[in-house]
Amino acid sequence: MGIQDWFSFKKNKGKKTQEELAEIRRTFATRINHFKRLIQANTRAHEQMAELEEALRGFQPYGMQYVRALCTRLSASIFQMIQHLDSLNPKTYEKLFDIFDTLQSTIHMHISPVSHAEENDLILEIHSIGRDHADMCGPKMAMLGEAANNLNMKVPTGFVVTAAAYRLFMKSGGLNEEIDRQIQGTNFEDMESMIRLSSRIMQLIIETSIPESLSQSILDSYDDLCERHGKAIKIAVRSSALGEDLEGAAFAGQYRSILNVDRESLLPAYKEVLASKYSQQAMAYRFNRGIRDDDVALCVGCMVMVEAHASGVAYSRNPINIRDKTLSLYSIWGLPRAVVNGSMDTDEFLVARLPAPRILKRHIADKKEIYVCDKEEGLCRISLTEKNRTQPSLTDEQILLIAKATMRIEEYFGLPQDVEWAITESGQLSLLQCRPLLLAEHKRGLLPPDSTLPPPILSGGRTASPGIGTGPVYMVAKDVDTLLFPDGGVLVLNQALPNRAALLGRCSAVISEQGGAAGHLANVAREFGIPALFGLKNAQKKLFHGQIVTVDAEGCAVYNGRVEAFLEKKPRERIMRGSPVQKSLRKAAKYIVRLHLIDPDAFSFKPGNCKTLHDIMRFCHEMAVREMFEFGMNKDYIEGASRQLICNVPKQFWVLNLDSGIAPEGKHRADRCVLLEHIRSIPMCALWAGMDAIPWEGPPPVHTQGLMSVMFEATVNTDLNPTAPSRFSQKNYFMISENYCILQSRFGFHFCGVEALVSDRNTENYASLQFKGGAANLERRILRARFIGDILAEFDFRVRIKEDTLFARLEGLGRPQMEHRLKILGYLITHTRQLDMIMTNTDEVTRQRDKFFRDFTLFDLKE
Repeated sequence: MGIQDWFSFKKNKGKKTQEELAEIRRTFATRINHFKRLIQANTRAHEQMAELEEALRGFQPYGMQYVRALCTRLSASIFQMIQHLDSLNPKTYEKLFDIFDTLQSTIHMHISPVSHAEENDLILEIHSIGRDHADMCGPKMAMLGEAANNLNMKVPTGFVVTAAAYRLFMKSGGLNEEIDRQIQGTNFEDMESMIRLSSRIMQLIIETSIPESLSQSILDSYDDLCERHGKAIKIAVRSSALGEDLEGAAFAGQYRSILNVDRESLLPAYKEVLASKYSQQAMAYRFNRGIRDDDVALCVGCMVMVEAHASGVAYSRNPINIRDKTLSLYSIWGLPRAVVNGSMDTDEFLVARLPAPRILKRHIADKKEIYVCDKEEGLCRISLTEKNRTQPSLTDEQILLIAKATMRIEEYFGLPQDVEWAITESGQLSLLQCRPLLLAEHKRGLLPPDSTLPPPILSGGRTASPGIGTGPVYMVAKDVDTLLFPDGGVLVLNQALPNRAALLGRCSAVISEQGGAAGHLANVAREFGIPALFGLKNAQKKLFHGQIVTVDAEGCAVYNGRVEAFLEKKPRERIMRGSPVQKSLRKAAKYIVRLHLIDPDAFSFKPGNCKTLHDIMRFCHEMAVREMFEFGMNKDYIEGASRQLICNVPKQFWVLNLDSGIAPEGKHRADRCVLLEHIRSIPMCALWAGMDAIPWEGPPPVHTQGLMSVMFEATVNTDLNPTAPSRFSQKNYFMISENYCILQSRFGFHFCGVEALVSDRNTENYASLQFKGGAANLERRILRARFIGDILAEFDFRVRIKEDTLFARLEGLGRPQMEHRLKILGYLITHTRQLDMIMTNTDEVTRQRDKFFRDFTLFDLKE
C-alpha cells in the first residue's frame, strides 16, 4: 500500500456507510418511541398521583369504585413505565417487575371488596340479640333487642334475617359480580346515570330467586310467630343495614320499610327491602358520606305490627341546638309514617328534663289524615273527622311516659337518642326503634351591628336543619325534575319526602311546605350540614324557578337575592374525613404516594429500595433519562441521530428531537444541523432566551488565593482539563419535544442538568435543575451552590443542597410563570460560571447578586 493509499485509508477508517447510519437512525427512532411513551406514562402518573392526593384531602365525595379505578389507572401507568425502561436496556431492570407485583398485592388488599367468613345463622330472634350482634343483625335491630332485654322495654316480637342471609342471596345468580360491574361503569355525579343504574340493579334483585334454604327459613320463622300468637299475623318488614343508625351516619329513610305484610307477600317484601339498598337516595347517601358499598349488608327485621292509636318520634335533645337539653316529641294519630316521611304536619311537644319531666310547650297541628293498616295488606290513608284533626294526639300522661322512656334509653346507651314509638288504644307503649341522634350547632351567628336586612319575602315554618344558604330556586314535584337540578340550588318541595335526600349533596338549602324536624329528610340534611326550613306554607306559590334567594333556616325567613350580611365565607368542609372509603384510600396511599428515593446520585438509588409506586416512578424516569444520554453520548449515535444547533455561542449544542420539537422546515434540512428559528420546544426556547439574553462578561476578577485554588483543583481533577478526555466533554445536549426539554451541559467548570415540561395544563408543569462541580476548592463550590439556591428559592423553587450539588424543583405554575422561571434558570446557568472562585469575597458576591436581580427584570411578566 502506497503512502497516498494509506492516508486515504486512515481518512475513511471509522466512517459509517449509509446503511449503517440508517440502522442507527432506526435504533434511535425505536428508543425515542419507548422514551416518549415512558414520559407520557410518567405525566399520566403525576396527574393521577395529584388526583389521589386531592382525594385524600377529602373536600369532594367519592366512592370505592372511584378509589379502585384511580389506583388501577395509576398502577397501569407505573407498569407501562417499567416496561418501556426495560425495553431501553433489556434485563437490567427486571427486579422492578417483582417489586411492582408485591406493591400491587398490598394495595389490592386495602381496596378490594371485603371477604366474609362463612356464617351459619340466617335467622335470629329479636329478643335473643343485643348490641353485640350489630355485625350480624345491623344496629337497628341489635339496639331494639338490647332495649328489650336490658331495659325491659316493650318491643314487638319478631325475627331478623341476618347479614349471612343477605350474602347468601347476593351470591346467588352472580348478583355481586354483576352489580359491581354496573357500579364501576357509572358516573355518580351524573343524576341521570344514577337513576338508570338504580333502576337496573333494583330490578335485577327483584327478579332474582331467593335460595331455597333461605326462603324456607324465613317462612318457617313467620309460621312460628303465628303459632305463638295463635293466629295469622301481619308483620312489618324493616331494613337494618350494617353501618345504619351509627353515630353521625343514621341512613335515615334511605332504605324501604314495608308494613302490614302477610305470609304470601313476605318473600317479595324481603327482596324489595334488599333492593332498596340501591335506591337512588341510598346510593347517593353512601357516595356523599364515603361509605363503602361492600360494607353495607342489608339485614331485615320482621316484627309483628303494632295497632297504633298514636305514634311518632322523640328526640332526647334538641337536634338543631347542641346546647339545648330539652326533649321534644313529634306525634300523629295512627302509624308513624307521616312523621318520618315528612308528608304531613305533626303535633310537637317540648319537655323539660329536670328537676322532673314537665311539658313546656305544645303545638297542635291540623292533622287531616291518618295512616292505618288495610284490612287485607299494606297501609291506607283515611281522612280524620273535623273534631280529631285539631285534637292532641297524646295526653299529658302519655307525653311524660314517652319522655321518661326516652331519657332511660339515652342514659343506658350514653348518647342522645332518636326514638320511634307507638301507643296502643289501651295506652301501652311500644319501642319501634332507637338510634344515636346527631346534634347540630347553631350556624347563624350574630349579624354585624351596622347591618340592615331587607324584609323577608317568606317567613314562618320550623327549622329542620340550621344554617344559611343562597342560590337559585328549583322546584321538584316529581322524579324527572331531579335531572336538571343545578349545583348550589335551593330545593323547594311540597312534602319533605326521604327520597329527595339524593339531591342534598348538590343543595345550598331546602324549603318544604310540609314536614318537620323529625322527618328522615331533616335528619339527613343535618348530617350533610344543609340548611332546611320545613312547614313553610305557600313557598311554591311565592317563589319561582331560577329566583335567587337567601334561606335563613334558623331565623325561619327567606329573602330575595343574596343577603351579603349573612354570607360569611365558609371554610371548605372535608366531607370525606374519617369516612370508610377515605380510610381505605389512605391505607393504600402509604404504598403509592410516599417518596423514599430522592437523590439520584445516592448509593441507595436502586430498584431494591423502591417501597412505593412513587419510588418506582421516580426511578424509572431517572434511569430512562440516563439510558438515553448514555446512548446519545456514543459518537456514532450522535452522528446518525442528532443535529447540531446553529447559534451565536462558542459552544457546540446537539439537539435530539423526541417529537414535534422542531418545525417541519427544520426537520427536512439536508444537512445534520438545525437553526434556532426552527426550534418549537416551549421549555427549550424559554431556557435558551435566558441563556442568550445578556452576554457573559467573562470570569470575575480573581485574587491570588482564589487563583491558586483553581490551579490546584485542575491538577487533581481531569474533568477540568479541556484537553484531557472527560466524561462531561460531550454533555451540551438538548432532548426536546413541543412541551418537554432536557438539557445536559458543561458551562465553564460546572455541569448542569435541566428538565422541564411546560403546557397549558398547570398540574403537569414542572422544571428541575441539577447543578454541580466547579473549578475552585470544595468550600467555594459549596458557597456557590448555596448562592444559586438562595436566588432560586425567591422564585418558588424547592431547593436541596448536598455539598456542591444543588437540586431544585418547581411545579404546578401556569405556562407564562413557567417560562419566566426557565429564563431565570437559563440566565443562572450561563452567568454563574466560575463564580465559585470569588465566593469568599463578600463584596463581590453582593455585587453579582445585585446585578443578577437587575438583569432579571428583563424577564418580568407583562401584565
